[in-house]
Amino acid sequence: MRSRTVFATLVLSILLSLITALPVAADGIIIVEPPPLPPSPEPVWLTIKSHRVEVTIKDQVATTRVDQVFVNESRWELEGTYIFPLPADASVQDFAMWVDGQRIEGKVLDADEARRIYEEIVRQRRDPALLEYLGRGAFQVRIFPIPPGEERRVELEYSQVLPVEDGLVRYVYPLDTERFSARPLESVSINVSIESDLPIKAVYSSSHRVAVDRPDDYHATVGYEAQDVLPDRDFVLYYTVSPEEVGANLLSFREGEEDGFFLLLVAPRVAVEREAVVARDVLLVLDTSGSMEGEKLAQAKAALRYVLEHLNPEDRFNITDFSTGVRTFAPSPQPLEEREAALRWVDKLQAVGGTDINRALLETLAGVDPTRPTVLLFLTDGLPTSGVVEVPEILDNVAQALPPNVRVFAFGVGDDVNTVLLDTLAREHGGASLYVRPGERIDEVVSTLYAKISTPVLTDLRLEVDGVQVEDLYPYPLPDLFAGSQLVVVGRYREGGTARLRLTGRVDDRRQEFTYQGLTFRRQGGDPAIPRLWATRKIGYLLDQIRLHGESQELVDEIVALSIRYGIVTPYTSYLVEEPTEVLTEEGRRRAAEDMLSQFPAAT
Repeated sequence: MRSRTVFATLVLSILLSLITALPVAADGIIIVEPPPLPPSPEPVWLTIKSHRVEVTIKDQVATTRVDQVFVNESRWELEGTYIFPLPADASVQDFAMWVDGQRIEGKVLDADEARRIYEEIVRQRRDPALLEYLGRGAFQVRIFPIPPGEERRVELEYSQVLPVEDGLVRYVYPLDTERFSARPLESVSINVSIESDLPIKAVYSSSHRVAVDRPDDYHATVGYEAQDVLPDRDFVLYYTVSPEEVGANLLSFREGEEDGFFLLLVAPRVAVEREAVVARDVLLVLDTSGSMEGEKLAQAKAALRYVLEHLNPEDRFNITDFSTGVRTFAPSPQPLEEREAALRWVDKLQAVGGTDINRALLETLAGVDPTRPTVLLFLTDGLPTSGVVEVPEILDNVAQALPPNVRVFAFGVGDDVNTVLLDTLAREHGGASLYVRPGERIDEVVSTLYAKISTPVLTDLRLEVDGVQVEDLYPYPLPDLFAGSQLVVVGRYREGGTARLRLTGRVDDRRQEFTYQGLTFRRQGGDPAIPRLWATRKIGYLLDQIRLHGESQELVDEIVALSIRYGIVTPYTSYLVEEPTEVLTEEGRRRAAEDMLSQFPAAT
């Protein structure tokens, strides 16, 4: 019993690290319960026999299908927990497990009901698999049984909208399995098919040697294959489209008489007058707790130096470093003349102590000048461990202390950050959150974002559609748009037809308007992936409302209804894969019980 308790604690710590880290760095793995004898407190890894990935990308909508085969090379029958990460805003649309050569698809149920059925099937020694929501970016599947020497094949499909920056589209598949397989994979393959309405200019991978086939300007196929290998890095693919041709792209879907669904991609060219650049304050808040020691702190210092060296002449700045305590370079934002002193101050920073995020942010905000536009860059590699540690309380404290002229940009470093805290800070206060994975350079990520936000931002966005009635748009409210970025909006529409789109916003004190003519909302047909993308965004919005304002039955019921209809796993629902034998009926249970009893000798 004690070995089970130790193992449960170990698995819980593994799961929590996956929950709080985004993006998570591992493809699907199976953690199995330890065999009954001998007791073992260590996780047991199954062998990943094969790993096949098929990706289709059409106008930035990517659908990824994963097919993995696991082998139990132990001497015991095992129950496994299959854990895999998902990109932000991705939604699972298909999940299945192969049992005795037959593919059995999963279905979405209420989470409690799915778990009850799973436990009942396990007691009857059948083959279910239960997929549950663990947290943003991480899911788990419970699989039982896995007999010694046998394989379990799992299939998973998810969709996402790929971001584009200045015509550069980036796709990432988490392929890092080095820590999670008992031995090298027999085979791994990734095939990507790209289709674009705009000419594709370049296709390349920064992580792997790939084969690229270009049959014409609008299609490309990318392939990667390897045998007897332990992948140790993610698969990263880039392709570019002509930025001068990028304007507005509309994808839509409608079936029958029901309201349609649309995905709108807009990349306006914001006019920037250099003489109109407004002086601002830049506040740098750096985590110097003990976990930042070494290369992390060195790169963070380089990031601070970059920002200080690229301030505009009329900008002001200040620096806060924090661990268990909080220290500031100056009591208020300083002019550029103090930059050299600040650079020397940064050089002397050391990593030691805990992480008091609440105090660091509040003391930084206490020195804000409410009359000047202000950017707060917040960089941390961990969770709040000192002072106020409850995330809702930290968020409330910041919301009360933060003036409306401050935009927050949060950087999470490593696998142990609280993504809910950082995402909410950025989203609620006009900024963005970015995550630096192990092996990536902090200074490069920070400098790239800072270069982008150094130019004026299109704020106070309004979207109007003439000719077609639209509703239920997400994200809500519309986010600010940085130079070279793209606005991604999903929503519902009535009937269909040709429409005119008008996007308005402000750059500093000037109003700008962008008009796009001749956009077609389909009356029937279209891309069937769009409804699920819309439902994913809406569920995300509803979950945010629960996190911010507390749980209500109305919100939960709406989430469950959307989840079951569109096949999206949430904290309130799960996928369940069952054998063909029906266990929900009395007859099904009777047959299952008789089948199980037949495996034992008759009692005397």
